Amino acid sequence: MPQSVALFPFAEYWWFYAGFTVLVCLLLALDLGVFHRQAHDVSIKEAGAWSLVWVSMALLFCYGLYEFALWRFPQDPRLMALPGFDVAHAARQTALEFLAGYVVEYSLSVDNIFVFVVVLSYFAIPPVLQHRVLFFGILGALVFRGLFIALGAVLMRFEMVVWLLGAFLVVTGVRMMFAEEKGVEPEQNAMVRLFRRFVPVTAELEPHFFVRRPLAPAAGAALPEGGGPLVWHATPLFIALLFLELTDIVFAVDSVPAIFALTREPLIVFTSNIFAILGLRNLYFLLRGAIDLFHLLKYGLGIVLVFVGLKMVWLNKAFGGHFPIQWSLAIIAGVVGGSIALSLLFPKKES
Repeated sequence: MPQSVALFPFAEYWWFYAGFTVLVCLLLALDLGVFHRQAHDVSIKEAGAWSLVWVSMALLFCYGLYEFALWRFPQDPRLMALPGFDVAHAARQTALEFLAGYVVEYSLSVDNIFVFVVVLSYFAIPPVLQHRVLFFGILGALVFRGLFIALGAVLMRFEMVVWLLGAFLVVTGVRMMFAEEKGVEPEQNAMVRLFRRFVPVTAELEPHFFVRRPLAPAAGAALPEGGGPLVWHATPLFIALLFLELTDIVFAVDSVPAIFALTREPLIVFTSNIFAILGLRNLYFLLRGAIDLFHLLKYGLGIVLVFVGLKMVWLNKAFGGHFPIQWSLAIIAGVVGGSIALSLLFPKKES
């Protein structure tokens, strides 16, 4: 199957993107409006059940995508005009690329969870409000990932960009394995500090992102009688949300090119990325108390990034244009699963 031929060109499949986006919005509305209408502390049992639901939905979508490809490809004159085009092989390849992209993004999401734990603890966000912060954080992540994927689909047409992104993934993977762990300090972030210069922020935590409060007087000035006019203030809850959005943009710089190394189809990149993000909140609640157990996972994720970087710049060409996706999926799952198993077999020593 020629690498240059798009299986799902946007001009012909825009309705698929639109329908998938509507489906995701309905699922999120059902999640927040029905199942999590009341703020509460999400238990490990509840998080585990919802994680199973989201993973099952991703696998069902993978099977549906396979069946859709089997039905749709024979109706596409572009594809059927290609010499030697195998519908069954192309459909199977599509499903496996979705699954590989989903596994990579879901695995890299664990790195996000480390930051989530630190940030929500830093701002002392109580467990009962954490689901709200993460929910709206996911909404922002969906928008930014869509923009990154659209940009990546354009840039990946240029061979030089492919080489640069592949080299970037290799360097990032090596740094992830050997870089020293540093604490996260949201108050030192330039965007957070810039936001505080233009929007007043309350000192106390509120259950809302914005509240109306009297504006604090300038240094040395007396407080007006009656407290002065009410103005909108951001709360620490919103600052935590803002920082989570900023960190997700940073993580997207790694994860989106990693999936493009596995497939050049923007539709597969988009759907696999979105499904992984949808399960991120419940993965956080499932792992937040045991995140330190997986101390070797960073090495596994680093190896995965090095592998997909090498696949982008070398392995694809070495294997006639496309490294077998079955091998990619086996290597990725084996490395990530192995690093988790080794973390449990050889616990981190107390310093």
